[in-house]
Amino acid sequence: MARKKIALIGGGQIGGVQALLCAQKELGDVVVLDIPAVEGTVKGKALDIAESTAIGGYDAKLSGTSDYADIEGSDVVIVTAGVPRKPGMSRDDLLDVNVKIITDVANQVRERCPGAFCIIITNPLDSMVYGFRKITGFPKNMVCGMAGVLDTSRFRSFVSMELDVSVEDVAATVLGGHGPTMVPLPRLCTVGGIPLTELLPQEKIDAIVARTREAGTEIVKLLGNGSAFFSPAVSSIAMAESYLKDKKRVLPCAAYLEGEYDINGYYLGVPVIIGAGGVEKVIEVKLTGEERALLDNSLNAVKKAVEEVDKRI
Repeated sequence: MARKKIALIGGGQIGGVQALLCAQKELGDVVVLDIPAVEGTVKGKALDIAESTAIGGYDAKLSGTSDYADIEGSDVVIVTAGVPRKPGMSRDDLLDVNVKIITDVANQVRERCPGAFCIIITNPLDSMVYGFRKITGFPKNMVCGMAGVLDTSRFRSFVSMELDVSVEDVAATVLGGHGPTMVPLPRLCTVGGIPLTELLPQEKIDAIVARTREAGTEIVKLLGNGSAFFSPAVSSIAMAESYLKDKKRVLPCAAYLEGEYDINGYYLGVPVIIGAGGVEKVIEVKLTGEERALLDNSLNAVKKAVEEVDKRI
């Protein structure tokens, strides 16, 4: 059986880690694409990883390019292309420059990879994935945004750090837009099946929620030049793997809503099932009044960004 083909649009820090993970997991052959000015860099990264495959014992072909013809027929397309945040910047500050980039990428992907499952990471994420789908016209189940997987991973990690327990035993979910209005749900978080509310006082839970909302900004400040790349890469590959292997994992991601959660026509972070059909189902969680109000607040922030995207596309 022929290997699957994975196109990584954007060969920066995230793209390099994604390429390595794809090879290690033997998900398929990988093409890393970036602008001509850095073609040598992505070719070098691809070759570097290719030269590690004999040691790791994994089979995959890797290549770097600046020519969109090389992504022709890809089964999965993951888009990280765009300008990363710097200290003092919000994700929304990136909208003007990144909407131009996402427009070019979407036009190329529509032509070259009409059947691909597309995962968007470019910020501001919820509006960029909206713009990508608007341009491509791809089915809603084949275009989603990587956000909830990362935000939930951060929430779970902070819980495990606070309790000094294995992160494997922490289950949680985060709804809403990818930004400070996101909605972690402590009520649904469990540790080994035990509700988090029985293990930590409210003030500690509130602190974890606040840290989760600002987790990306915390890393931006620490790095000083750039933004998180390991965790976004791992998150996106978890989504790609679930699609390629029809794992049907329940993962929170930015999905296009048509009535779910009483929301129509927007991408927002919700739990979904990802399998061979792409986003196969949106799972609706019964929310409390307070949680619903927080989700509405998050949606309003996304709507403002989408309005700006609509003006430019």
